[in-house]
Amino acid sequence: MPDTETAVSAADPMQSLFVKELIKQWRAQDTHGTWEGKTDATLLAPYIVTREQRRQMPIIDDPDPETLWRVELFYNAIGLAIERQTGVMVTPMMKMSHEGFGRIVLLAGRLVAVNKQLRDVHRFGFESMEKLAEEGEKQVAAGIAMVEQFPGAAKYG
Repeated sequence: MPDTETAVSAADPMQSLFVKELIKQWRAQDTHGTWEGKTDATLLAPYIVTREQRRQMPIIDDPDPETLWRVELFYNAIGLAIERQTGVMVTPMMKMSHEGFGRIVLLAGRLVAVNKQLRDVHRFGFESMEKLAEEGEKQVAAGIAMVEQFPGAAKYG
């Protein structure tokens, strides 16, 4: 990932390529125009979970469907950002227990481009928009690096 993208996301996380992709994911889900008047920051607000909010959440709990959906959109955006930058189709696969433990992998051909173990999904979120952008871009960069390291496995699945 070029240094200019990192600098842009540090200055304004809403300008990060990953965050833009995540916003596209959210907007694509709005088939009835319900969120048309909402700002991008409002759409992404559920991803922001402060330390105080996290302290108020139970340590063990079952994630609700909306939280699982947010996790799915987050990793879909990572996959699409990798796809846009490498030209290799990326497919997400998520396996989650009802208790909020599981794994998500992003597959590029036969290659596992991103492999993330998930725990305590009911508490999924980031302290700030900057942290959201930082984690997304870190995962995108890791996925791109894997595709570039193993192009044969990624392109010929």
